[in-house]
Amino acid sequence: MTETSLPKDKEIALRVIPMPADANANGDIFGGWIMSQVDLAGSIPAVRRAKGRIATVAVNSFVFKQPVQIGDVVSFYAAVKRVGRTSITVDVEVYSERNRGTTVVKVTEAELTYVAIGADRKPRELPPIGDGILA
Repeated sequence: MTETSLPKDKEIALRVIPMPADANANGDIFGGWIMSQVDLAGSIPAVRRAKGRIATVAVNSFVFKQPVQIGDVVSFYAAVKRVGRTSITVDVEVYSERNRGTTVVKVTEAELTYVAIGADRKPRELPPIGDGILA
């Protein structure tokens, strides 16, 4: 599936260009590299909502739709999907800009759950919405 442009209605969390060291023997970017970037991107809205430290507790779903290529400009869009007492579920969509930005391809979709943790590294309740917290 080829898109015409990057999503304009979503908030970008991270943008990166994978390099040759991130590629496997076939020349495609390692799935594990993409997974780590998805975790970083997903953590950004989770940290904002938690107003502090979080830990990844689950990768609920992860779908590789297209390979990522060396030199693609890879954009990660992340949004809070659900909020529990201590947990935050985030959707992450990943797009690659290829051919000097003339082609945009959705390459990955994922859903991750994070838990807010305190200084003792144990789950803590999320702060109430307000004081600059949107969702």
